[in-house]
Amino acid sequence: MPVTTCVFDAYGTLFDVAAAARQAAGEPGREAFAAHWVKVASDWRLKQLQYTWLRAVVGAHTDFWEVTQNGLDWALEASGLTDPDLRERLLALYWELSAYPEVPAMLSQLKAQGFQTAILSNGSPAMLEGAVRSAGVGDVLDDVLSVESVGIFKPDARVYDLVGARFGCTKEEVLFVSSNGWDAGCATGYGFHTVWVNRGGEPVDRLPWVPAHTLSDLTTIPELAQSL
Repeated sequence: MPVTTCVFDAYGTLFDVAAAARQAAGEPGREAFAAHWVKVASDWRLKQLQYTWLRAVVGAHTDFWEVTQNGLDWALEASGLTDPDLRERLLALYWELSAYPEVPAMLSQLKAQGFQTAILSNGSPAMLEGAVRSAGVGDVLDDVLSVESVGIFKPDARVYDLVGARFGCTKEEVLFVSSNGWDAGCATGYGFHTVWVNRGGEPVDRLPWVPAHTLSDLTTIPELAQSL
């Protein structure tokens, strides 16, 4: 059964999660932060993800914005940074993340080829709306699906269920793309065709399932989707 629907994780997949810290580090008066921004960005993302997993396990769901703030607070403290203005600036910039360079053309090509396209993300609806608007890709997405409609974070199967419920497609008709190896692996176990966008050259996560395909960026997604 050919693929009809291409679904993308948002943060780290379509949108550059390091962009907020990178931009802040280049602003006048942020020289102290510039020495730490790479570590802060890495810690921020890691804690953001870890807190989603922990909250899912213990049944203490909250929206992704709170998790994002919690992760940043940990990351700033770990680097000895206590500037409230810096914190507020980083959070503001997170609502304006840029897309990776190949994303607009890739999504446009998928739409031209007749695929349905969507985001499936841990992000809250408001956060995702801001990111889509900032990146200018709203016109090449059919929908933006948030875990808030089921009240639990990925990789719970109820999140992946949102795709079939929205588009009326089978699992075998979905190509799911994520920059998180664990997300792509778990989506393989769920039954989707999967791609891990491994921009950093990381090892494969040791899970019961692995991504079906691994790419270094999203450029060739349209060709892969047509071949499945």
